Amino acid sequence: MRPEDVAARPDIGPAQLSEERRSSLRNEFLDGMSRAANTVSVVTTDGPGGRAGVTVSAMTPVSADDDGRPSLLVCIHSHSPVAEAIQKNGVLCVNLLREQQAEVADRFAGRMKLEQADKFAGAEWTTLKTGSPVIWGALVSFDCELSASLRQGSHWIFIGAVTNVSSGSETKPLIYANRRYAAVAASSHL
Repeated sequence: MRPEDVAARPDIGPAQLSEERRSSLRNEFLDGMSRAANTVSVVTTDGPGGRAGVTVSAMTPVSADDDGRPSLLVCIHSHSPVAEAIQKNGVLCVNLLREQQAEVADRFAGRMKLEQADKFAGAEWTTLKTGSPVIWGALVSFDCELSASLRQGSHWIFIGAVTNVSSGSETKPLIYANRRYAAVAASSHL
């Protein structure tokens, strides 16, 4: 269904749901989405808006052929200071974590009591073209210039135009499913 079709049909818009049904639907959605297996990434940025980073599981490729450069998207909660920093800096790096990097994910998700206030102190870093922090030893890091952003509900959707790709050793990614980290099971090639 196209957005203009929804606008033309007020009978299916959010205003037609009772408060109780909206709450129930939200909980059903969160429960359903928790069952989806997603890779875990730390999204970082640096520049005039400051150095910042956050753990996300909402990352996906958009296109390999977007005006001559690949693109990807990440979703970051609007209350996260990282969202504002990305907008001010105009750059970001998506660091896809290896399964051994759960501690890095927890650090940037705010799940750990840190002796140091700096989340970046728990890993080794480098930079590529944009100057955004790149985790040394990540499975792969996508250095990006911000090409678009959109506020949708509680989150910002950021589309990054990839400027560099830095691949680490070939190993298994860190996965998040059923509200916990999971390992990728070994299987035969399809």
